[in-house]
This record gives sequence, structure tokens and C-alpha cells, in this order.
Amino acid sequence: MKTEWRIFLIIAGFLLFATFLYGGWTWAEADGRVEWIGTVALLLSFLLCAMCGGFFWFVSRRIDLRPEDRPDAEIADGAGEIGFFSPGSYWPFGLALAAAIAGLGLVFWQFWLLGLGALAVILAACGLLFEYYSGTRRTAEH
Repeated sequence: MKTEWRIFLIIAGFLLFATFLYGGWTWAEADGRVEWIGTVALLLSFLLCAMCGGFFWFVSRRIDLRPEDRPDAEIADGAGEIGFFSPGSYWPFGLALAAAIAGLGLVFWQFWLLGLGALAVILAACGLLFEYYSGTRRTAEH
């Protein structure tokens, strides 16, 4: 995680610099007015990268070093089970379709379509999250 948080925070630092540079440049070019759309977009990009970098930094302090973070690690150190990955799912398509419906409701300012799309997004996200939940709880006694 050491590499990840460094990359994200370096990009966040660049975006913060670019935010001030862009804001100052547009202020100088437009006779004392700042172009707010680009400035806010750069600021939000900085905040997003800083949030991701901060999360990776926070996690990296609490876990042991991974093989990727150690300079003396061998390829075999990373062998073994990584986790479960879905072989295929239709829920991402449903989630994208639901987001498109909500987006159309927002574009055309139709609250009923926006509400329908938001409800469909919630249901599709729940379907994606609980796709492999079987409902049976297995304990050591069974």
C-alpha cells in the first residue's frame, strides 16, 4: 500500500498546484474574474485523489508489508489464494441501465423518472452486493 498512497498523494499535490495556477491564470486573463467551472473541477479532483491517498495511507499503517512493498521479496512470496472473483454477472449491466435511466430523468428534469432510476440503482446495487449471499450461515458445529 506504500506505493499506492504515494502515487495518489503526488497526483493530488499536482492537482492542487494546477487548481491555483488555473484559478490565477483565468483571473489574470478575464480582468479579475475566475473561471469557476474548471477551478472547482480541479479542486474536486484534488479532493478525490487526496481521499484515496489518505485511505491507502491509513490502511498501510495497519497492515503488514505486502510482497509488493518489500524490496527483498521474491515472486513466490505473492503466491497463494488471493480471493474470490465472480466468473460472470449480469448485475453490472442492470446497474448501468438503472444509472442511465436516472441520468435521463436528471437531464430532462423528470422527477418521476429520476426517482424510478434512483430506486433501480439501489436495487441493482443490492443485487450486485448480495449476489453470492446464500442466506445459510455455517458454523463450526455443523
